[in-house]
Amino acid sequence: MDVKVSLGIALGAVLAIILIAFFGAQVPGLQPIFGIFLPYAAFVIFIGGFIYRVVQWGRSPVPFRIPTTCGQQKTLPWIKQNKLECPSSTLGVIGRMFFEVFFFRSLFKHTKAEMADGNIIYSPSKWIWAGALLFHYSFLIIVIRHLRLFMVPIPGFVKGLDTLDGILQVGVPGLYLTDVLLLVALAYLFIRRLAVPKMRYISLPADYFPLVLIFCIGATGILMRYFIRVDIVSVKQLTVGLASLHPVMPKGIGVIFFIHVALVSSLFIYFPFSKLMHAGGVFLSPGRNLANTNREKMHVNPWNYPVDIHSYEDYENDFREKMKAAGIPVERE
Repeated sequence: MDVKVSLGIALGAVLAIILIAFFGAQVPGLQPIFGIFLPYAAFVIFIGGFIYRVVQWGRSPVPFRIPTTCGQQKTLPWIKQNKLECPSSTLGVIGRMFFEVFFFRSLFKHTKAEMADGNIIYSPSKWIWAGALLFHYSFLIIVIRHLRLFMVPIPGFVKGLDTLDGILQVGVPGLYLTDVLLLVALAYLFIRRLAVPKMRYISLPADYFPLVLIFCIGATGILMRYFIRVDIVSVKQLTVGLASLHPVMPKGIGVIFFIHVALVSSLFIYFPFSKLMHAGGVFLSPGRNLANTNREKMHVNPWNYPVDIHSYEDYENDFREKMKAAGIPVERE
């Protein structure tokens, strides 16, 4: 699909969400739909969709042991095994999964291939690893920080993380580092997808949409905090009511808040049915969660079952005369 079409579909979808929330939230009777019904519906769809996808993956048979490896497997005693890249035990798999989930180890080892003087040159590509790591951890910290809106009293670890994130104390209210880092990381990932020809060629609307959607979520959050102020007391009353299952719809909350909520709810609804589900899928990937014991143990495909075969000898017995008439050599006259 052409990049302009893919990008246009993604931008159009996000713009439609913004416009619907902008005009709908200005109608007093519709505010409960955007402030109460939509968040509840999004949360239920997110939880239900997440569980459904995980259960479907968990029920998928894995008849072959196919771990992804890039290191020396366990063989002879004097050959050193790479226990992280090619684990042969459950403990080794746990170690590899830990570094994969928390530090994106496989992405850190990512290389790029380029043609130079007729030869393929492989070189490290650490910027994509840094951008992905920066984005995911910034997003995680922002999500944890938002727990202060839903909990009374606010847990100590949330307060500590909030203080640490705003340690620079730039401006009033203080600037959060993760707000800036999230937008920078998203901008890098978006520009990379447009600037690299190979990435641009394989990109679809499903690749652009989450980047644009999350960028708009971050942008509207920054607008609320620094430029278009909202009644934080009313916001807290609404969010605590949602968390306690006793929702109320206070008056005086700005339209920008409902746009932000609509974008976040859209992300929750979209998440389980998109590529973003790699967050759960990484734990169920047979290429990652299996130990490489292919030399140590005999693995038999449980789907194997007796089948009737037709050997070449039987084939020749059936068609010998026709083969001879056609000039096809036969093993036995």
